[in-house]
Amino acid sequence: MLETVIIIYSIYTLIRLYISFMQIGYINFEKRQQAVLMSATKYMIAGNYAVAKEKVSIVETFVDYLVFLWWAITGFAWITTWTGLENQIFQSVAFLFGFFAVNFVIGLPFDLYRTFKIDEDFKFNKMTPKMYIIDTIKSTLIFIVLGGLLFAGLAWIITNYDSWWLWGFTLMFSVAVLANVIYPTIIAPLFNKFNPIEEGELKDAITKLMESVGLKSDGIFVMDASTKDSRLNAYFGGLGKSKRVVLYDTLIEKLNKNELLAVLGHELGHFKHGDIWKNIALMGLLLLISFYTFGHLPDSLFTEMGIIPTAGAKIAVLMLLMPIIGFLFNPFMSFVSQKNEYGADEFGANMAGKEHLVTALLKLVTENKSFPKSHPLVIFFYYTHPPVLERLKELGYDADAVIEQTSLNKDGIFTFMKDDEK
Repeated sequence: MLETVIIIYSIYTLIRLYISFMQIGYINFEKRQQAVLMSATKYMIAGNYAVAKEKVSIVETFVDYLVFLWWAITGFAWITTWTGLENQIFQSVAFLFGFFAVNFVIGLPFDLYRTFKIDEDFKFNKMTPKMYIIDTIKSTLIFIVLGGLLFAGLAWIITNYDSWWLWGFTLMFSVAVLANVIYPTIIAPLFNKFNPIEEGELKDAITKLMESVGLKSDGIFVMDASTKDSRLNAYFGGLGKSKRVVLYDTLIEKLNKNELLAVLGHELGHFKHGDIWKNIALMGLLLLISFYTFGHLPDSLFTEMGIIPTAGAKIAVLMLLMPIIGFLFNPFMSFVSQKNEYGADEFGANMAGKEHLVTALLKLVTENKSFPKSHPLVIFFYYTHPPVLERLKELGYDADAVIEQTSLNKDGIFTFMKDDEK
């Protein structure tokens, strides 16, 4: 059984590596062609940024594979010798903390390299080493407290129920929904400052926009994103009474009022169409499939790994192999998510005007150095949003046609015209 699992994971790894190499070759070719959506210089920079990230991803995928082999062949047996506690619940929690601690240490260099090398080189990172350490300590403490409680709960279920996979899924799904409720009001403020938006024209316009679709929220907040990163973003977070509108201060700085309303109109489209609940349902389906699959693994697999199928071991193996299920599920999730994005674009365009949503998308692409093209395999497996060029075409704009007729504006962005204005 272990041999079969290793073969499956090896195929999964080879497919991921193949997709990454294809993406690098595709972008290296495309970045030297006619620039779209931004100036030639910014187009090249965006391409270089995408390639730099993909190269790190290749190394990380290969290291993940070696770590998987180590866990499967000797790692789990080794960690068992360090967590020999009599109480099964405590033993399982200690086992899982050891499992995640090793993975965290191995993954830390990649996170540091992305933050302080790649993001630094491409003018994104604003975080200091001190800020990084403080955020890491906070994240670790939250993981120890909340993760410890969750691990103990799962271990208790596995120890006491034969159909543990069903009750384990129920617990995990409930926790995931709860996390959506508490994240914007309890967790997120631990890492950034959220100030109510100032009274004025922008707040009034946003409030009016929200009222028009019947959205009642906890408030409209501005996040101090610029203290750590220069990228632009906005989101609706939370469920129920915890719903709130969050605007990055970087977004407010770069977009005008009409463009901000178009972006928020897009997000309101997700609310109006129930996309948040659709995503939660998809997440639940993925969890259910994963728990069912790994809840029926034979005990012989654990024996071949040199361990007893304790609660901690079962959860760790589930976590180790779950990326395979997620990868296979990705195309379906991407299809649904991309369809939802088109619907939200249409809603946002109707709420605030196509031209404003288009210029907002252009600024987001340029400021975030998002290369506008990707290999079809990357789009198929990983894209939760449709390619921006396709989104623009759906909004009635053709990048290739417009480039021939327009020049760059002062921000280095191609000015788009409506189809009936060409």
